[in-house]
Amino acid sequence: MASIFPGLGWILGFSFICSSLFEIYRRHLLYQDPIAKNFIASELYRTAYHFQPTQHWMNDPNAPMYYNGVYHLFYQHNPDAATWTANISWGHSVSADLVHWTGLELALTPSDPFDISGCWSGSATILPGSKPVILYTGLDTVSRQVQNIAYPKNLSDPFLREWIKPRYNPVIEPHGRIDAALFRDPSTAWLGRDGSWRLTVGTVIDGNGLAMLYKSKDFVKWVPAENPLYYTNGSGMWECVDFFPLGEARGVTKYMLKVSMFDVSYDYYALGTYDEEGGVFTRDDASSTDYRTWPMIDYGRVYASKTFLDEAKQRRILWGWSNESNSIADDVAKGWAGIQTVPRVLSLDTDGKRLVQWPIEELESLRGEQIHLQDIELETGSQVEVRGLKVSQADVEVEFELQSLIGAEPFDANWIVDPPKLCREKGAYANHGGIGPFGLLVLAADNLEENTAVYFRVFRAEGSYKVLMCADQRRSSKRSELYKPASGGFVDIDIKKERKISLRTLIDHSVVESFGGGGRTCITSRVYPTILLNDNTHLYAFNYGTETVKISELKAWNMAQAQIS
Repeated sequence: MASIFPGLGWILGFSFICSSLFEIYRRHLLYQDPIAKNFIASELYRTAYHFQPTQHWMNDPNAPMYYNGVYHLFYQHNPDAATWTANISWGHSVSADLVHWTGLELALTPSDPFDISGCWSGSATILPGSKPVILYTGLDTVSRQVQNIAYPKNLSDPFLREWIKPRYNPVIEPHGRIDAALFRDPSTAWLGRDGSWRLTVGTVIDGNGLAMLYKSKDFVKWVPAENPLYYTNGSGMWECVDFFPLGEARGVTKYMLKVSMFDVSYDYYALGTYDEEGGVFTRDDASSTDYRTWPMIDYGRVYASKTFLDEAKQRRILWGWSNESNSIADDVAKGWAGIQTVPRVLSLDTDGKRLVQWPIEELESLRGEQIHLQDIELETGSQVEVRGLKVSQADVEVEFELQSLIGAEPFDANWIVDPPKLCREKGAYANHGGIGPFGLLVLAADNLEENTAVYFRVFRAEGSYKVLMCADQRRSSKRSELYKPASGGFVDIDIKKERKISLRTLIDHSVVESFGGGGRTCITSRVYPTILLNDNTHLYAFNYGTETVKISELKAWNMAQAQIS
């Protein structure tokens, strides 16, 4: 052996030295200051009960549906890396309860001339005879955005694992003045009284966003309607358009139009009526054509949301993509990027004027033992710790009671179009006088050096009051390179009459998802506190305003891990 391998001893010795040096280096990385190393790759930042695939990139939710006792969620997925690619596929997971999920094979991959450059977003429709069909955008051989159809290969398969793309695709192509690179995301179709199917596709013409309307008798041959379903001036590209009846108000069916506005990366919505014969949606509030005055689905880190009708429980459910707030290099280091919000039930407020969103009731099955606080007065500058929680994985519901509105600050009408600016300027910590800020400090260090503040302020307007909700992430992490905005929106409630306002906050490692005023305003934050890695996070209720605020009731639960594979 020695004569055959004369240098073996030297090689083994050198290998031992190298492995020893590597182990010393590895331990150095393990125990050094977490900010000095890319500790964002820690598994502790992965969510416990928000949906995300086991690895790699995910963005838009696609074609959610309930079919034959199974919930399906498809999603934009890069199966090879934690970064986005135009040549993207459709991931696919199934569930019996919208909480625990099983991942399946890819449902759609680039394979044919009409989608060889990418299978982009789309929707599902259940045809008569209980036959599901998917409509999606494909990038063809020259990267035109065209609309395609796919059918299940085997309807007897309860999980609908395989999908067939007919050779007659595409079924809708760019036409007229439509830019072939800006024409995407077909909606769920609906059947009109005239027996024709209708759907929308988002686009932009001359800087004006449009929801183009198309009609078909057979779901194969589609023709454009005379007019778009709706448009706005100067709003830029519309994508992921969603349109559906939301509920009844005073004997009138209210429809909801949801638009993902590409130029600003927010989802806006409008309520109104639908003239089927004319093929036109009319907003209830037609006083302004400025899309910035529309309410948002979520005032934080949520985009490309998509709904479906849950026939099992007769409810409309929304999914939304929540992107990371770290760098691409961080995503590569983590090996994953993108989560979905918890599924939210959509309903019409009692007066028919606004949308209400609330986490599905099934999520409560993950709750552990309840922690309960009641009748606690928060005087100026006070904070109360909520103990007994695993703060990184919790569900918190709190109701604040305002004992007086006398100290409310005056409201400037110019603030209405830019609530995040107001959140930044007023801040969560400085006492400017008035009612608020009061709310929750979540994923907080014991010295508050790191925390995410979710809170309210009340202002006195002409003849009424305005309630501002903020989620201030500027102190959420000591990592300076992260995107850490102060997000905000107004909560449309009559605080003078109610004198109370509720806040529900779902905390799940790197996401803080909050519902203000019973779900009238939602803000989702993506945060990466360094203290999370030391399991040293705290939760506080606070009031830094000059007026005393009372916690009528606070309930909190540790949340169990959902089974998501």
